[in-house]
Amino acid sequence: MRLVVDLNRCQGYAQCAFLAPDVFAMHGDESLLYNPEAAAEQRENVERAVAACPVGAILLELTDEDMKHVPTPDAVAGAAGSGGAR
Repeated sequence: MRLVVDLNRCQGYAQCAFLAPDVFAMHGDESLLYNPEAAAEQRENVERAVAACPVGAILLELTDEDMKHVPTPDAVAGAAGSGGAR
């Protein structure tokens, strides 16, 4: 997983630092520090941070290794169908 933050676009709302504090941190009121190669176990928090950024400044690139852990649509459909009749 690789992260890129467009620091020209970032407005310092700090939603990312709140949702993924092990990856993003505010330095002062407007300066963002981040780990561009966050650990795989941070993926869920990072995805929340990307979704929460109000200006869309965070770009997330998933590697082939990351994609191995993404469930396929068939697996998701199968899991949804195993809940029994209602």
